[in-house]
Amino acid sequence: MMIDLTRRLFLAGAGAASASGAIARLPGAGPAAIPVPVNPVVRQRADAQVFRHTDGYYYMTGSVPEYDRLVLRRSRTLAGLTTAREQVLWRHLASGPLSGFIWAPELHRIDGRWIVYFAAGPSGGGEDVFRIRSYALVADGPDPMTARWSLLGQLKTPWDSFTLDSTSFVHRGTRYLCWAQKEPGIDTNSNLYLAPLATPITLASPPVRIAVPTLDWEIQGYKVAEAPALLARNGRLFITYSASATDARYCLGLLTADANADIMNARSWTKSPEPVFVSSSTTGVYGPGHNSFTVDEQGRDVLVYHGRDYAAIKGDPLFDPNRHTRMQRLYYKPDGTPDFGIPVGNGPVPDRFSPVSDKRAFLRHDGARVSIGRGDIPSSQFRQVPGLAGSESISLVPIDAPDHYLVAQADGRIGVAARTEGSAFAASASFVLRPGLAGAGGVTLAAFGKAGMVVRQSGDTLSLGAVTRASDRASASFLIR
Repeated sequence: MMIDLTRRLFLAGAGAASASGAIARLPGAGPAAIPVPVNPVVRQRADAQVFRHTDGYYYMTGSVPEYDRLVLRRSRTLAGLTTAREQVLWRHLASGPLSGFIWAPELHRIDGRWIVYFAAGPSGGGEDVFRIRSYALVADGPDPMTARWSLLGQLKTPWDSFTLDSTSFVHRGTRYLCWAQKEPGIDTNSNLYLAPLATPITLASPPVRIAVPTLDWEIQGYKVAEAPALLARNGRLFITYSASATDARYCLGLLTADANADIMNARSWTKSPEPVFVSSSTTGVYGPGHNSFTVDEQGRDVLVYHGRDYAAIKGDPLFDPNRHTRMQRLYYKPDGTPDFGIPVGNGPVPDRFSPVSDKRAFLRHDGARVSIGRGDIPSSQFRQVPGLAGSESISLVPIDAPDHYLVAQADGRIGVAARTEGSAFAASASFVLRPGLAGAGGVTLAAFGKAGMVVRQSGDTLSLGAVTRASDRASASFLIR
């Protein structure tokens, strides 16, 4: 006898889509839904830092296009950052060395105090406005949104030179600072440095230089290594950094060190020979960079970065306002190193779907063919969008073919096809997301308008079929990853 896909399950999946384009995914089979961030998450906020604090809030800072103030917002969810109230913490001064551009703030909790690192220069025009140095603010209370902020002072490094993009982290009980600076005698715009901290603005020992831009992709327009961000995973420390000019050539590189190594030894750090994250004309995101890392509401790693929707820029790219804050899931290669994929483009943050029987395999497409297997990340990322057949459905769009949809073909096989007009295509490209028939936090994709028909796996292929036995449930259940 066919297992009943009850009205209750249908209703559990029916709220997955909304007219706004934001999808509320089922968190497994739970009754509540988690709102999904929609890219760009926050418009005209560059150099974004997002982190989840122990108070349960996500905090976000970033550069504003006017470069005249430091701002902070927070939300209980990543998606909520889009509309969260933004608080101005501090404005540039009327005169002096902090009266011009201010940018790249980062919020940190250090020794029981809220600290914001930022870069600033003087006003007045000419080259002097790029006499950028790093500073810190300190809050006078426990709530960074309501506290009064004051200048703690300037970061003290061995050289009085161009300095920016300070980030801080704790490793094995020691707090470190990593930053970008122009070192006298080295023909670059900025290198990366690392040192333990004695106080938030003083170093405990001389810094070590861990990256100098020398590779072709690091020196396009300018010789730049800047905006470091730490990710500690899988027994290693990874530091991403941004390279080249801040136009479409801007990209991410990666430094790697063993977690047990002496990280104050420059030889402990290995640089990626190629950039790990670059512009994509396929998805329409250009100049991805100045990233940070956070986790989503389910504890999964998330990459935060900025990027533009176009490549062509008139004038200095620093004064083009449209570097938007973006997010996407971060995945890992079999060897444990991060695999960034490509910028996923505008719209809801995409997912990957694994059969419950094999968490190392994913639903993926190769052109029009859809299969279950292993391969590059972009071919296995699908965006949930409001269903073409109506509000009770969702449709799945591959990020590397944004004008195509996952469809149930005439023979019942699942494929990918370019959108066409008409109700027949809309129905074939629409599914109802339900709690997984096999349980264990999975989901089932039911065919819209075809009672009892669900997407099932058989070997490496997918097709519509009925679940007639309890043993069939696993073949129709997938993990959202």
